[in-house]
Amino acid sequence: MDVKKIESLAKLMQETGLTALELSEGETVLKLERKQEVIAAAPVAAVSAPVTGPEVLGVVSQPEASQTQQEGTLVLSPTVGVFYASPSPDARPFVEVGDQVKKGDTLCIIEAMKLMNEIPAEVDGTIAEICVGNGQVVEYNQPLFRIV
Repeated sequence: MDVKKIESLAKLMQETGLTALELSEGETVLKLERKQEVIAAAPVAAVSAPVTGPEVLGVVSQPEASQTQQEGTLVLSPTVGVFYASPSPDARPFVEVGDQVKKGDTLCIIEAMKLMNEIPAEVDGTIAEICVGNGQVVEYNQPLFRIV
């Protein structure tokens, strides 16, 4: 496997938001993994103490603080898994920003341990925000959507 092919795969991962990729060619197995960026939903000024060393992980919990600042209802991930916005790679997404949804409508799929879990809307409303990208690994209780 040549370096150009590996570079193109890494670029593809970055463009599509994939965090892990495994490719086999004959006896060669290539595993690519990239770290996810932690994006704080609240301004940095909201952190009361300086962030150093292992405490950086505390920034991940800041979306809870912003939940009360933004209007609407957050749809949280019920499990750890991979977020899929559509039922198949070539299909349209279940929802897009601005779409009207009713309670029970499917918003996305979370793949966990080879099981596809449909995530329903918990309230009627309009999709105001999609908080994660297609193919992104999500954590338990991570915000997926904001419905107003």
